[in-house]
Amino acid sequence: MEETDTAPARKAGDEWQLRGPLTYLPKPEEEVVNEVQLTVLSHHQYCVVVNPLGDDGRPCLGCRELRKGPKTFFLHPGEKFERGIQDAIILESDEALLVTAQEEFDDITEDGSKVHLTPGDRWMIHGPTDYIPRTEIGNIQRRKATPLNENEGIYVRNVQSGQVRAILGPQSYLLQAAEELYEKELTPLAEEILKEGGGVGDASIRKIAYFDGAKDPSLFKGNKRDKTRVVTYRCPSNCAVQVYNYIEKTARVVFGPDLVVLDPHENFNVLSLSAGKPKKENALKTICLMLGPNFISDHITVETSDHARLKIAVSMNNEFRVERGNPESEAMLFSVPDFIGFACREVASKVRGKVASIPFEQFHKHSADIITAAVFGKNADGEVNKEVIFTANNLVITNIDIQSIEPIDHHMRDSLSKSVQMAIEISTKSIERSAQHEAQRTEQKAKGELERQKLQNEKEAEEARKELLELQAVAAAVESTGQAKAEAQYNFTMKD
Repeated sequence: MEETDTAPARKAGDEWQLRGPLTYLPKPEEEVVNEVQLTVLSHHQYCVVVNPLGDDGRPCLGCRELRKGPKTFFLHPGEKFERGIQDAIILESDEALLVTAQEEFDDITEDGSKVHLTPGDRWMIHGPTDYIPRTEIGNIQRRKATPLNENEGIYVRNVQSGQVRAILGPQSYLLQAAEELYEKELTPLAEEILKEGGGVGDASIRKIAYFDGAKDPSLFKGNKRDKTRVVTYRCPSNCAVQVYNYIEKTARVVFGPDLVVLDPHENFNVLSLSAGKPKKENALKTICLMLGPNFISDHITVETSDHARLKIAVSMNNEFRVERGNPESEAMLFSVPDFIGFACREVASKVRGKVASIPFEQFHKHSADIITAAVFGKNADGEVNKEVIFTANNLVITNIDIQSIEPIDHHMRDSLSKSVQMAIEISTKSIERSAQHEAQRTEQKAKGELERQKLQNEKEAEEARKELLELQAVAAAVESTGQAKAEAQYNFTMKD
C-alpha cells in the first residue's frame, strides 16, 4: 500500500500508521516514529487497550477497549496496553470471582437474564468456567471454598448489614458477594492462656501441669493465631469454663469434657487466682475452673494468747457443688474471681481468731482438734461439723490436714525442737521399758507354763506306770493260778 495524491491532508504533529506489505519512502517533512509488531491473541487471551482509535480516526483519550482472542491487530498511534496480554481467568468448581462494577452498564447473569449494574455493585462469578473481565469491572477478588472439618469454623461478616456469624463444619463454605472473613480479636492474655492450654503462671505452681493435656496445636500456626478461624478450647474433665457475650450481656458455662466454641461476640472469662505457699494474688491466670475434689495448700501465720508466733502448713480438700442446668447455680461458680484466695483468707481468719485466745502449751497439745473445730465449727450437740460451705460460690471444704507447725522465732523453734526431741526420747524409753517388762512377764509366764506342763506330764507318766504294774500283777496272779491248776490236774491224773 502506498499513499497517493488522494491521501488526507496532514498537519504538523499528526501521526498515522502504514500497514504492509509495502515499500514506503518518508517525505522530507515526515519522520518514522516506531515500527509496530503485530499483536496476536489466542483463544483464552485478552488485553485492554488504552486510548483506542475512534471513528474519527483520532485516539479517544481516557477510553479503554477490551479485545478478546482469537484476534490479530496493530496498535494505532496513541494506543497502548493497560497491562499487556493476559490469560483468561480459569475457575474450578470450588472457586469464584468477586467483581465490582466501576461504571454503569447492562450485563447478562449466569442464568441468562439481563441485569442493570451501577458503580459499586458486587456479584459473584462461579466456576467451573473461564472469565474475561469487562472494562467496566474492577477490584476482582478470587475466592476459594474453605473446607471445614468437624469442630472447625470461620467467622464471616456481612458487609451490608454488619452482622457477624460463625460458620461451622463439617462443610465446604464459599463466601458470598456481600460477605468477607472477619478477624476476631482476643486480648494478649487470653491468647497466651489458649496457647498454654488454659492457664499461665510460674512453672512451680502445681496446677500448671494440669493444662498440658488441653493444648491445641492447630489453633496456633507458629506463634500466630489465624484470627478468621473459630476459637475453640477443649475443656478438661470435671472443669468449667465461663463465656461472656458482650453484645447480649449474657454468660454461659460449659462443663468438661466438652469443646468450647466462641461465637463472634463472645470472650472467655479469665480468672486471676492466688497460688504458691503462702498464697500470692494474681499468680495464676486461667479460663478453666476446676470443680474438684481437689486440695488447696497454704501457710498460715498465727499468734497465741501468750504471744507465741507460729507458722502452720495446712492442706484443705475442696470441691464445688453445682446444679447443672440451673443458670443461677452455674453463675455462682464464677461469682468470686479468686476462689482460692477467698477460701484461704476465710480459713486463716477463723484459725487466727481461735488460736489468739489459747496459750501455746494448750495449742501445742491439741492443735489438730483446735484448728478443725475453728474451721468447721460445731453443731448444736457440740460435735464438729464435717464440712464448711461458702455460700458466695458454693465452695465446700470437706477436710483439713495440718502438715506442720513451726515457731517463727528462731530461738523458740530450737527450744521447741529440743522439747519435742526430749518428749520423743522419753516416750521411746517408756515404750522400750514397757516392752521389756512385757517381754519378761511373757517369759516368766511361759516358764511357769512349761514347769506346770512338765509336772503334769510326770504325773501322767506315774499314773500310767502304776496302771502298768497293776496289770502286770494281775497277769502274774493269773499265770500262777493257771500253773497251779495245771499241776494239780496233772497230779490227779497220775494217781488214777
